[in-house]
Amino acid sequence: MFDAWSDATAEALVVANAAAALVMTGLIWFVQIVHYPLLADVPADQSTRVADEHQRRTSYVVALPMAVEGLTTLALLVDRPSDVAVMWPWLGAVLVAIALASTVFLSVPLHARMARAFDSTTGPRLVLTNWPRTIAWTLHGVVGVVMLAP
Repeated sequence: MFDAWSDATAEALVVANAAAALVMTGLIWFVQIVHYPLLADVPADQSTRVADEHQRRTSYVVALPMAVEGLTTLALLVDRPSDVAVMWPWLGAVLVAIALASTVFLSVPLHARMARAFDSTTGPRLVLTNWPRTIAWTLHGVVGVVMLAP
């Protein structure tokens, strides 16, 4: 521990990190099981409008928990409660990096393609390529719960 702040503050970071990771876990499972399969079935004449709306509306829901998760993950790398093993924040950071890289390099380009023009392969590819995010956020939720345990 680097003593950058009090243990109480570091513990609050763990709570915020776990909460954000669990929110993202719930959201990504909803996206994986419900939303992306439905998005893949949008009729061709509505696909670009629906894709644009999906991006706009999703950003309202994920921006805050993703920001909290990212910032608290970084903060826990700098300092953590003394009862949290050093491996947990680092594992959490790796999982967040996987989720974000998958978002940036897989999901965002596919959403952009869907918003430009209908392509019958884009929706099913979104479902398939979302699995790394789903797994990473799920595991980060588990890491968050582990860090909360005494």
